[in-house]
Amino acid sequence: QVQLVESGGGLVQAGGSLRLSCAASGLTFSMYDMGWFRQAPGKEREFVARVNWSGSSTSYPDSVKGRFTISRDNAKNTVYLQQNALKPEDSAIYYCAARLRGTAGYNYWGQGTQVTVSS
Repeated sequence: QVQLVESGGGLVQAGGSLRLSCAASGLTFSMYDMGWFRQAPGKEREFVARVNWSGSSTSYPDSVKGRFTISRDNAKNTVYLQQNALKPEDSAIYYCAARLRGTAGYNYWGQGTQVTVSS
């Protein structure tokens, strides 16, 4: 049974930092690209970051580029999202997801962790 478990969310003031973690089990972690997404109340789910299976390639939308950094540790089956210079508009539930190498869609999703940024 595949599980993705996020942690590290919380309440932080604008300008602050958080580090989210996503621990994976039940899959061969190095076979999967990993992504972070977020969803705020009343809004559609939004792509936040992606890292390829080896960690050699990353991708971000303009809204978080330069502030967020995705990384992974294949020995620990964990992907991270370092969030710096947080803004109130970054407030959302953050989800990690796993995508099998060479495929388009994400196969597995975590339950999410809440990030709230106060102004």
